[in-house]
Amino acid sequence: MSLDPLCARALCAAALVVAAAGCSTLETYMPVVTSLGVYKIDVNQGNYLSQDMVDKLKVGMTRPQVRTVLGTPLVSSAFHDNRWDYVYEYSRQGKVREHRGFTAYFVDDKLARWEGDEMPQSVVELNRVASERLLKPEPSADDKGFFGRILDWFKRTP
Repeated sequence: MSLDPLCARALCAAALVVAAAGCSTLETYMPVVTSLGVYKIDVNQGNYLSQDMVDKLKVGMTRPQVRTVLGTPLVSSAFHDNRWDYVYEYSRQGKVREHRGFTAYFVDDKLARWEGDEMPQSVVELNRVASERLLKPEPSADDKGFFGRILDWFKRTP
């Protein structure tokens, strides 16, 4: 007893789909059932800092001068009175896509040093990134997608 080629291909395709069901990349191509019909807004939280803002900092600046350059810190703790923390987080569809932190340290109410994650270059860079988020690249005409490729595989003759 042998399987005809079409039945063998169907069994292979079914095994492939079952094997791919465990992959996390499946969520990329097919929506998760729990998120169907639920709209989640994009959320920007915290202090958005750019590299040109950080470049304006100079050792010895007063707290009001730092506040003018960077804005009000997100975290200013009574337990760490000599440091200000600036945190930025961007979430899309409920998943954190971007997280950055920046800390300014003070000695005698004067800026002593700062450290943090790499910041985007400027507001122009922010606008470029925002436009990329809005304008997703269109798939090419040659790309038939996952199911189109499976259908093409069945159409081939042995």
